Amino acid sequence: MFIIRKAEPRDLDDLGRLGAMLIRTHYAFDKQRFLAPIAGAEAGYAQFLGSRLKSKDDCVFVAERDGAVAGYLWAALEPMSWKELRGPAGFIHDIAVEESARCQGIGTQLLSAAFEWLRERGVPRVLLSTAAPNQAARSLFRKLGFRETMIEMTREL
Repeated sequence: MFIIRKAEPRDLDDLGRLGAMLIRTHYAFDKQRFLAPIAGAEAGYAQFLGSRLKSKDDCVFVAERDGAVAGYLWAALEPMSWKELRGPAGFIHDIAVEESARCQGIGTQLLSAAFEWLRERGVPRVLLSTAAPNQAARSLFRKLGFRETMIEMTREL
């Protein structure tokens, strides 16, 4: 059994560990597009997510199981964007669940918590992006009502 709660400073080491896992996963998908895993990635990601904990426009949730963090989600409020041709929206910037805890509903519960947090702030929609080869994540997002609206394309120069 697990609980979903807002992240706290005591979670930073776990957030860094999971953030570094996210870096490694994406780098394995496309070594030219995504950041390479580097020494200190855990500390860097922990510091970055820690800077979001007190922001009124960001929320980091964790999934805790048996006293250990098994996953996290970072959501944020984003204003209207002429550049992106969209109105105000919520964004799911990160969602990560450690491999041993997958397929147990943690991702769904993290997303549900984020949806509620965004609804409470009057956000009309939520957007996210996912790596094209990440079929498991894409399947989960479709199951929860997401539809494809943009395709990112990359060309090396």
